Amino acid sequence: MASAFSGARKNRLDLSVGIALGSAAQIALFVAPVLVLLSYVIGPAPMNLQFWPGAVVMMLIATMTVSLVTNSGRSAWFVGVLVLLVYLIFAMTLYLLPPGSSERSMPRNSGSD
Repeated sequence: MASAFSGARKNRLDLSVGIALGSAAQIALFVAPVLVLLSYVIGPAPMNLQFWPGAVVMMLIATMTVSLVTNSGRSAWFVGVLVLLVYLIFAMTLYLLPPGSSERSMPRNSGSD
């Protein structure tokens, strides 16, 4: 991350974006599956890669945003502000509607019916 910031400071936006996208892809394709496999050995309960639908939608929106921003080859300050706003919306969504919140708010049937 430090080298991405350093490249951006030196006006090497292509290097900075390449480093940031490369590290995100590395995490998604390598670290997450390794953590799932290690959870069977180390963790108290096995972890899986089953995502809740909101996370899948957020990943789709994030991928489309990155695609739109990087395809033009140019940058401006307002594009950066728009990207920050997208991630701010994600953060507010996760804060206000955490994963599994719809299951907790539904009353359970006690079986006495």
